[in-house]
Amino acid sequence: MAAVLWHSRDRNYKAEFKSCCFEAVPLEFGDFHPLKLITVTESKTKKIVRKGSTSSTSSSSSSSMMDPLSSMLDGSDPLSQFVATADPLTSAVMGAGKNNANMDPGKKQRDKAEDTAVGSDFEPWSGKRTYILTRYTTTEKLSINLFLGSEKGKATSPGSAVSEKVRTRLEELDDLEEGSQKELLNLTQQDYINRIEELNQSLKDAWATDQKVKALKIVIQCSKLLSDTTVIQFYPSKFVLITDILDTFGKLVYERILSMCGSSRVSLPGIPVPDTFGPDEVNETAKETCLNWFFKIASIRELISRFYVEVAILKCNTFLSKTGISETLPRLTSMIRGIGDPLVAIYARAYLCRVGMEVAPHLKDNLNKNFFDFLSTFKQIHGETVQNQLAVQRVEIPVYLTLYSPAIDWILQCIAYRAPEKISGNQSQDFTFSSFSKS
Repeated sequence: MAAVLWHSRDRNYKAEFKSCCFEAVPLEFGDFHPLKLITVTESKTKKIVRKGSTSSTSSSSSSSMMDPLSSMLDGSDPLSQFVATADPLTSAVMGAGKNNANMDPGKKQRDKAEDTAVGSDFEPWSGKRTYILTRYTTTEKLSINLFLGSEKGKATSPGSAVSEKVRTRLEELDDLEEGSQKELLNLTQQDYINRIEELNQSLKDAWATDQKVKALKIVIQCSKLLSDTTVIQFYPSKFVLITDILDTFGKLVYERILSMCGSSRVSLPGIPVPDTFGPDEVNETAKETCLNWFFKIASIRELISRFYVEVAILKCNTFLSKTGISETLPRLTSMIRGIGDPLVAIYARAYLCRVGMEVAPHLKDNLNKNFFDFLSTFKQIHGETVQNQLAVQRVEIPVYLTLYSPAIDWILQCIAYRAPEKISGNQSQDFTFSSFSKS
């Protein structure tokens, strides 16, 4: 067998080592350090700096490269993010001094509230209020019923029992229902307005002195006036004046319950307590107070008074349930069907739509239902009751129909606001009563 000669192959180790190594790239001045946190935003910023190299940018780049590891202490390292995620209070405190949206605990709730809130493109009720008061006037004499009940229970002794206090309040409400009232007759329009303003101030004074039952009495008495159409030409202006008192009452009740919720909610320095919250954040005392108001209103005998006062505190449903408003609106809409006078009913629908747009503008079904309920009952103007009323007051049908305009205009505005183009296009046409008056 032939022998094979073996010998080692000549190798250039230096050339092989050089070929196996990565190509060396010179590090440009201002590039990132390998240990520094890299984000897309930062890389774009650095590219812009390199393109527009000036003396000022060079100095800023050199200062950032002096200690690359120190940049990890700006609060965005993984350990800080983990602590902020684990502790919501810490996250809120860390974000209090920064404009960091991710660390704002109430931003999501505020954004949601802004999405469902009415924008500046919606004409507010205050813009129509002045027009109605100047347009619908009268020279006839007006009357108003004022509550002149006893002042018992106005101030109770500190040592009185709780049961005595409750019994006193029930007696006050019974006194109201029994009709201890005084009717003021032969009032001019200005006198009537002055009386209403006095009642509004009396409501505020009673509330400030912790006379909640007296405040409720005033609101009930004022809402009763909306069932009176003896001077029918003045009814739109009367509606504006009375609903001002109802708005005041609703605001006072809501702010009182909201103040009770503030004690049970976390308030950090520099972070305001948001007005938007869930019912889970409401303590039992606030819920009990809220339910107490609804129970008091539910005991009102007159339909119109019970309806208007409950609508005035409609926003308080947010203290009890997330779906409280959406469940209450259809029920209140159905309550209006029990009002026999079509003019009184349409203004009740207008007030419900107005408050509904303030507290839940995204609920459109209730607006549409109110409008079509009005259309289905509009034939009542040809009924014997309305015709006799117009004959007694010597009001012609064309003049009577103009009284509906403010309420109808408001309801249609609410329906058309941010509605689909197909719907708003059909309902944006001029609304006239000629077709109904001829039917």
